[in-house]
Amino acid sequence: MTRREEREQAFVLIFQQSLNHETIDQIIDTVEMDPEVKISDFAAQSALGVEKDLPAIDEKIEKNIRGWKISRLSKVSLALLRLAIYEMLFDESIPIRVSINEAVDLAKKYGGAEDAPFINGVLGSVAKEIGGE
Repeated sequence: MTRREEREQAFVLIFQQSLNHETIDQIIDTVEMDPEVKISDFAAQSALGVEKDLPAIDEKIEKNIRGWKISRLSKVSLALLRLAIYEMLFDESIPIRVSINEAVDLAKKYGGAEDAPFINGVLGSVAKEIGGE
């Protein structure tokens, strides 16, 4: 499985949590009841990291979505922002530009026409704020 596919798995876990409000561990357990499905370690650790650090991540989102409320964001945009900001803040092994590009690509795949540019702008602001590229 490629890192891109693993990141997509993490996004799906975070998105699923926004729908049913279970813990990431509960979602993984449910998904892995299907013997043909295996959640990668990277995806699990990323989704669990988002869950653990959600207050700090959501604070960065709120600060950088100028004129919006977090409650008004689409669930796709919110899940992608959470994942990318988690990577930017807490996973030094991933370059910031990679986190941004991957989030934008996933937004193009799963979101509406406005999601990719919106996510790019928000993540660009976060990158500047934290001293990234």
